[in-house]
Amino acid sequence: MKKIIVISCIATLIVAIHACRKDDPPPPEEVLVYDPTAMTVEIPAFAKNYIGDMQHPSDNPLTEEGIALGRKLFYEKMLSDNMTVSCASCHKQENAFDDPRPFSEGTHGAFGDRNAMAIVNLGWNTRFFWDGRRNTMEEQAHDPVTNPIEMANTWPEVVNRLQNHNEYPSLFFKAFGTKTVDSNLVVKAIAQFERTLVSFNSKFDKYYYKGDSNAFTAQEKNGLVIFTGQGMCNNCHLMNTLFTDHMISNNGLDENPADQGLMKFTGLASDRGKFKVPTLRNIAESAPYMHDSRFATLEEVVNFYSSNVKQNSPNIDVHMPAFGSGLNLTTQEKADLVAFLKTLSDSEFLTNPKFSAP
Repeated sequence: MKKIIVISCIATLIVAIHACRKDDPPPPEEVLVYDPTAMTVEIPAFAKNYIGDMQHPSDNPLTEEGIALGRKLFYEKMLSDNMTVSCASCHKQENAFDDPRPFSEGTHGAFGDRNAMAIVNLGWNTRFFWDGRRNTMEEQAHDPVTNPIEMANTWPEVVNRLQNHNEYPSLFFKAFGTKTVDSNLVVKAIAQFERTLVSFNSKFDKYYYKGDSNAFTAQEKNGLVIFTGQGMCNNCHLMNTLFTDHMISNNGLDENPADQGLMKFTGLASDRGKFKVPTLRNIAESAPYMHDSRFATLEEVVNFYSSNVKQNSPNIDVHMPAFGSGLNLTTQEKADLVAFLKTLSDSEFLTNPKFSAP
């Protein structure tokens, strides 16, 4: 009889405990505080002397939280329709955030018709894509998601996925003060991360700006002389630390350009065959070259400028006719110029863990 009473009491106690558990309040939700930490992209004094501080849109200042969110989104494959492609799929850090393939492959195996562009020091740019059709980094980040060849998605679908994700709403709140995801905030975050991708620590910088006279070999020094002199490379790839004049130009690739370039968007015949002058920073890592990836190596590029510029190309840049029949560089001069171009590589930029997948 006593055993029965004890068992009964235990059973009653268990029931009571379970009853209490059912009545317990749910655990409190994470208390989020919107207190973003302002960030500044640090660049060396020598670069700042030429180009000044990076300017940001007034409605999208850099913050630690925004950059972290943008980094995560840059590597996020949910942005593509079948969740197989992210921004980083076609902009690989080890390739200066460029694509080593001639043309990038989209979510369904389709390929584009232009080489992906490197993402290096873009915070000082005002024209984006090879044809310069966008004016801000936010606008640039918007297009690949809905491009039918690239990510082939819709913004409502992207927003829905991120909104229902277990992490993203909180990350958006920390970055922008709202858990409500929208496409504008997505591209703002990605643009913030992309603005941090700066590169000013190459062998060239050590030699030319930091005064390390032993940083260059004799061949690299000769290449620099050719770059600024006979080669006239710095006419368009200005040695203003950015190695670009930001112009949309025709460099004489074809007498009859198949790709209309900027003309496709302006409709002006005077823009036919014009493409953005890219930076030469980390150029050795961002092959292939030109908008259509026609050159696989720097040697091929130098050969083109030396003797194959099409002087009759429509709208050819004013700097190009100065070549006359061509630069006609010797074999040694070509090799020296290529050696110099390779000094623009920045190994710290190419391996910086702050830029890699989170």
